[in-house]
Amino acid sequence: MKLATLKEGGRDGTLIVVSRDLAKAKRVPEIAPTLQAVLDNWAGVAPRLREIYDALNAGGVPDTFALDPAALHAPLPRAYQWADASAYLNHVELVRKARGGEMPPSFLDDPLMYQGGSDAFLGPRDDILVASEDYGIDFEAEIAAVVGDVPMGADENTCADAILLLMILNDVSLRGLIPSELAKGFGFLHGKPPTAFSPVAVTPEELGAAWDGQTIHRPIMVDWNGEEFGRPNAGVDMNFTLPRLISHAAKTRPLTAGTIVGSGTVSNRGGQDGYACIAEIRAVEMIEHGEVRTEFMKFGDSVRVDMQDTDGASIFGVIEQKVVRYTG
Repeated sequence: MKLATLKEGGRDGTLIVVSRDLAKAKRVPEIAPTLQAVLDNWAGVAPRLREIYDALNAGGVPDTFALDPAALHAPLPRAYQWADASAYLNHVELVRKARGGEMPPSFLDDPLMYQGGSDAFLGPRDDILVASEDYGIDFEAEIAAVVGDVPMGADENTCADAILLLMILNDVSLRGLIPSELAKGFGFLHGKPPTAFSPVAVTPEELGAAWDGQTIHRPIMVDWNGEEFGRPNAGVDMNFTLPRLISHAAKTRPLTAGTIVGSGTVSNRGGQDGYACIAEIRAVEMIEHGEVRTEFMKFGDSVRVDMQDTDGASIFGVIEQKVVRYTG
């Protein structure tokens, strides 16, 4: 099943069911007004939505319309919680090595995770608004899970069962602001502006064999200014699975239905398939050449993030964003 949110009907938008091929959609106000309302009553609502979805794919549903990604919010325009991790330790290791540091052994057992801003996500076609290029504008292509209610202290099996939806995302990072924030010892704030999510959120079974209950075994496809930048596989070199990350987030608190947990930048060892963020290729350049050769994004730059099935069809829809100067 594929679900999305139109930019209409208020701050939380209007829920729609989207066909498997992402071509058409249907509003379902008689079932639920928003995606959060679905997540709050998943067991009661999801079967009814699936009936609509199956009929939509079969071509037997009236009052459908052509899906326009530019008309979409993030599937959840705002969420009760957004926790992002760094599950691909190759990324962490490279960045630290480029600075002349080493990765602490504890990182192998204890996931890195921060709590991001979740009150104003970006839609898949929304501009990335930044006041200055000096902030070090970067993209980060990731995967994420949306969960139902998770009790505090839940184990990985419980957390795996709690995964209701999956998405891809662009976790925009302002690399020039992050070091001074981390030096304060209290985490990100300014360095993490709003995150953009894929046009649709999908139930795990939509991925077929690409979903093993732990992660998504497909390349995440990143293009920068129309040129291929990376195709790292989300199912390769992932040190912490999505259930492990969810369990980590729930260690000392329950997670409310609609909480989003992200994987962090998808990163494969060796870099043969490219990269999912600029910071990583800059780290490799510093390690191999002693200098950085790739600049961060400039105003007018664009980024495209997608994930396709084995037939080349987009699973989640495409994130396409442009960097625009924010003038207030």
